[in-house]
Amino acid sequence: MIATRRHLPRRTFLRGIGAAIALPALDAMTPAFAAVRFGGAGSARARAGRQPLRLAFTYVPNGVTMADWTPTGDGSGFEFSRILKPLEPFREETLVLSGLAHKNGAALGDGPGDHARAAASYLTGVHPRKTAGADIQNGISVDQIAAQQLAGQTRFPSLELGCDDSRTIGNCDSGYSCAYTNSLAWRGPATPMPPETNPRLVFERLFGDIDTSVPQETRTRRLVHRRSILDLVSARTTELMADLGPSDRRKLDEYLSSIREIEQRIERAERDLSGLTPTIDKPTGIPVQYADYVNLMFDLQIVAFQTDSTRVVTMMMGREGSLRTYPEIGVPDPHHPLTHHRGNPEWIEKVTKVNSMHMELFAAFVKKLKDTPDGDGTLLDHSVLVYGSGLSDGNRHTHDDLPVLIVGGGGDLRLGRHVVYPKDTPMTNLYLTLLDRMGVHAEQIGDSTGEVEHLTGV
Repeated sequence: MIATRRHLPRRTFLRGIGAAIALPALDAMTPAFAAVRFGGAGSARARAGRQPLRLAFTYVPNGVTMADWTPTGDGSGFEFSRILKPLEPFREETLVLSGLAHKNGAALGDGPGDHARAAASYLTGVHPRKTAGADIQNGISVDQIAAQQLAGQTRFPSLELGCDDSRTIGNCDSGYSCAYTNSLAWRGPATPMPPETNPRLVFERLFGDIDTSVPQETRTRRLVHRRSILDLVSARTTELMADLGPSDRRKLDEYLSSIREIEQRIERAERDLSGLTPTIDKPTGIPVQYADYVNLMFDLQIVAFQTDSTRVVTMMMGREGSLRTYPEIGVPDPHHPLTHHRGNPEWIEKVTKVNSMHMELFAAFVKKLKDTPDGDGTLLDHSVLVYGSGLSDGNRHTHDDLPVLIVGGGGDLRLGRHVVYPKDTPMTNLYLTLLDRMGVHAEQIGDSTGEVEHLTGV
């Protein structure tokens, strides 16, 4: 056998002036004789094992309508509920988990503030200190445990995203700091990692430099003359294309096209002032329509995973206590007040519509991951996605029997099932199990008591 193709390191970049674009997984990044070394039975499994696993947490605020969330039946024969229905095409990649709880999200003598505690404890399993000052105290979050142990293997240890206004100072919930309400990720007990809510800045972080010290008006004027990041690396792209085989050229062309398409969507959002009153300055790069906003943030996650720029992402589809309205689906009322429906059927229906919309957007993200090649499989094959909320019933502010989904093929999980755990099983036990499947060691996360059963065939 004669190997003639050029071998590329996995972390190859297209570099230009002020830009660096990481590449997706290409055949040229696999040693020429890899197929021979992994030949025979189980070779696909061995090659798949060489692909990195990704871990992503998607958070929805204010709880959900549990009657329309919880599936009928358990095991593999469960029926998708109204809210979960958009995920039905991905039954074989989905786990629905019931019975998990965050007891440290409850008051425990601290009085009101369930929304702040829900977000703060969601990935830490720790009861946050009640304060609106600088003396915040929480715990390290599961995503940051993974990010710290995987540091050095990717350009960015983790990516924190959000789709709602975000701040970390002041009182946001009954004496709890806004740092709790608006942050899922915590690098340490006093170090929240607020999400980036501007797609333009996320894009620039991944693919180029931006000087945020420059006044907004100046940056906006510069956008008119901004060149595509692909133009900045065009010479290197042409050179690399000449060295690649037909399959890799197609992969690279599709990947670069997806980057340009994201650029164009951000640019359109920057110019789209429809639906805004003259008294509001439109944040640069944030689409007016919520669905466009969320889809863009999900697409940035896909590109980050595709290039192995990071393997750990958290995203808040809305902050806790969010007052976002959804007139496009017939819900012009603020989300959070609706969840305090006190049994009003009309309000409950509106909350369910919001929950269903969130799920539809998440299902579209899942589909794109499944349609994106990655090594011998897809990005979905090599990802573990956790979707849920720190509250179950938003009307009563309950922190038990939380809405929890796992989607994806990473970690050798037994998918396609509804698993019901004993009441008040710590959510952090699930996190310990997922980290173990990723090869990340953690003795304990918050109030964890051990790993959960029934996730794998082991």
